[in-house]
Order: sequence, then C-alpha cells, then structure tokens
Amino acid sequence: MPTGLTPRATLGLLLLLAPASLLLALLSGSIDVSPWALLGNGAEPLARTVVFDLRLPRALAAFAVGGMLALAGALMQVLLRNPLADPYVLGISGGAAVAALLSLLAGLGGLLLAGNAFLGALASMLLVFGLAHGRGAWTATRLLLTGVVVAAGWGALIGLILALAPERGLHGMLFWLMGDLSHTPPPLWGLLACGVGLLLCLPLARDLNVLARGELAASALGVAVPRLRLLLYFIASLLTAGAVTIAGSIGFVGLVIPHLLRLLGLRDHRHLLPACVLAGGSLLILADTLARTLVAPQQLPVGVITALLGVPLFLYLLNRKGSGL
Repeated sequence: MPTGLTPRATLGLLLLLAPASLLLALLSGSIDVSPWALLGNGAEPLARTVVFDLRLPRALAAFAVGGMLALAGALMQVLLRNPLADPYVLGISGGAAVAALLSLLAGLGGLLLAGNAFLGALASMLLVFGLAHGRGAWTATRLLLTGVVVAAGWGALIGLILALAPERGLHGMLFWLMGDLSHTPPPLWGLLACGVGLLLCLPLARDLNVLARGELAASALGVAVPRLRLLLYFIASLLTAGAVTIAGSIGFVGLVIPHLLRLLGLRDHRHLLPACVLAGGSLLILADTLARTLVAPQQLPVGVITALLGVPLFLYLLNRKGSGL
C-alpha cells in the first residue's frame, strides 16, 4: 500500500494524529462538552471536572498502553522472526491474569491489584526465560514454543479460577481479562514506562534492521546476537507487563500496528519504533472512546473494540499482495 510519503512525513502525520485522537476522546462521552466550554475562567465546572479529572487521565493511560503494546509487538516480531508474534505470545499476560484474578478473589483492588498483576507478569517472564534457556542453546524457536506452552498452562489456571469464582466477582474478572481502562492508575507511570522503553530501543534500531535479515547476517556484520536477543526479550516483556498491569489483556494492537506501518513504508526501525508508539497509542485512544460512547452510558471492554477493529484489518493486511505477512 504505497503512500508516496517519506518516513519523516508519515511520522509527522502520526504526530498530528495523536493530539487529534486525544482531543476527540476529551470531547466525546455521555456528557456533551464543547471545546469552548473548557477555555477561560467562565468554563463550566462540570465540564472541566469530566474532561480533566475523568477523560484526560483515561485517554493518556490508553495512549501509554497502546504505545507499549505496539512497541513490544514490533520487538517480538524481530526477536522471534515470526510475523504472527505479539506481546502476549510468550505468556506474560497469562501470569499477570492469574495474579490479578487471585487478587480479585481476595477482594483486593487499586494499587494492590496492579502490583500483583505486575509481579505475576515478571514471574511468567522469568519462568519462560529460564525454561527456554535450559541447558542448551537459546533459540527463537525454543523461546516461542516455551512461551506457547507456558501460556497454555496459565490459560488452564484462568479457566479453573473462573469456574470456582463466585458469581458476584465474575463480571469484574471478565472485564479485566478483556481489557478495561475504566479503573486505571495515574497515567504518569504508564507514560514514563512507554517513554523509557522507546529510549532504550532507539539505540538498538540499526542492529534490529540487521537482525531482521537473519541471525547469520547479523553475526557476520558484527552484531552481538545473543546479547541483543536478551535485551529485546526483557524490554518487550517489561513493556507488556506494564501494559497488562494498567489495562488487562488488550489484543491485536501489538500484532496489527507494526505490520500496518511496515506496509506504509516504515521498515527502518529508526522510524518504525517511534511510529509504533504514536500509532498504537492513537489507536487505543480511539478504541477506548468507542468503548465509552458506543452504548453510553454503559461501557464496553476496550479489548472487545480492538478485536472487532483488529480482525478485519489483519485479514486485509494478510490478503494484500506483497504485504510481507
């Protein structure tokens, strides 16, 4: 899908898309807000409260989560050399989900719930890494197979927890599993994690360009492949852990966004990585806005919206000639 735009022009358009999606999120909802109502000292108190205390933190959290997922997806696809790799393929979200569901069963919430989910994600990350390394060589195929098996084990535990959980707690558990931004922690931590993740990845962009051509080519050109793989695994895993901790499991953002941007001509990771943050964040803001407004005042899990948008988009990308999938 050639656009005729240079990578810098595409990045410029994404830089415009991010604040535009944020503005749309601030003005959309069950309570209509005019842009002029937010300006000056005469602004309506209710409008300012709704926008700055409710909608703005949620939209910023959505941007952080979407950016982290898209960035982690781009790293995972290079690390595993698999176009179907996404942030959840190695079972990180499964460990977080088990810890979060057990916390909900115990009546915990807020920071305790988020902290336990993050610890569960870290435990799963270390488990997959330890099992994949074993006594032999640490290969992308071995890592992928280990992650799939561990994810299946977490899935079985999640099913067991849901089967034994009391009915009064099932609604909250299912919302968390499907992705929910209605009870997110302050967005500053998510934005910081996303920014730090991008800053850590940008110096690796040239090596990622070479690694995408194959490990033998990368080694021949002087890239320390084992060290780079280790860095990619831990950065992508920590980004995924942060995203899952904030909003639960939200699918398709980390899978679709990197492919879509590559199709637009952003194959150099110096451009692709920041574009993933901007496009992933903007997409999740728009998806969350739909989740809030589609059947307002009732809210939908944002993961449902991303799946409804992501499935047809991914099928479209899959069937494009020369898409590289």
